[in-house]
Amino acid sequence: MKTFELNNKQHIPAVGFGVFMIPNDGPTYDATLAALKAGYRHIDTAAGYMNESDVGKAIKDSGIDRQDIFITSKLWLQDYGYENAKKGIENSLRLLGVDYIDLYLLHQPYGDYLGAWKALEEAYEEGKLKSIGISNITVSLWNQFKDGMKVMPAVNQVEFNPFVQQRELRKVMDENHILLEAWYPLGHGNKELLENPVICELADKYHKNAGQIILRWIYQEGVISLPKSTNPERMKGNIDIFDFELNAEEMEKMRALDTGKPTHNPEDSANEVRLSQLKIHD
Repeated sequence: MKTFELNNKQHIPAVGFGVFMIPNDGPTYDATLAALKAGYRHIDTAAGYMNESDVGKAIKDSGIDRQDIFITSKLWLQDYGYENAKKGIENSLRLLGVDYIDLYLLHQPYGDYLGAWKALEEAYEEGKLKSIGISNITVSLWNQFKDGMKVMPAVNQVEFNPFVQQRELRKVMDENHILLEAWYPLGHGNKELLENPVICELADKYHKNAGQIILRWIYQEGVISLPKSTNPERMKGNIDIFDFELNAEEMEKMRALDTGKPTHNPEDSANEVRLSQLKIHD
């Protein structure tokens, strides 16, 4: 597995396995074990996914050394604010069954964001979190929060794929040496994306499928990707992208597919209201 170097010199696998919307108490355990068996070494979960315990059990039962697996999790809105965030971090560590988490993110950009960030910074300094980062942060939101941060985020996890290339955001993140991490890298099964003629033509040329072309392009763009599948063969295929390379002209053809229209707008107040009402514990 190829890796990228973060701004704190830690290394993160270029392709991770996401467990969003996979149920706990069995399905996430099975999927995580299958992903590790397929060769993944980066598992992306979140308190809000409510399946951290299954991820932790699978990692423990995999027989793979803990230091060889990169775990990402995220703090949910309900646990924002300094004191609540300290408890939320400890809860993630407990559920995962580990004494450190490789990357821990603030999941959504609402509420007492900077109070929560302070707790992440302290846990980072204590070694409980090896890297800390942000998620769903736009340029405007970055400008709103950045001056309250002492530790520079290592990543910003956002919607990213050939139709949603986040060009303005990437420029700002690059200036601050913050890597982008892609959720919905395959457009959440978007038929228009996976059947796009440019992508299908490249798939034919390189004897790959459309998803592999997209994930290879994302890798060459210097963006971490988090494809999700519970199909073992598709899991294997999603990391079988390091035996070919798109040329400069092909990269430009892929860049030309950008619509500039993400499906999720973190600045929409309706999203803030909806997400703030989601409770993951009493």
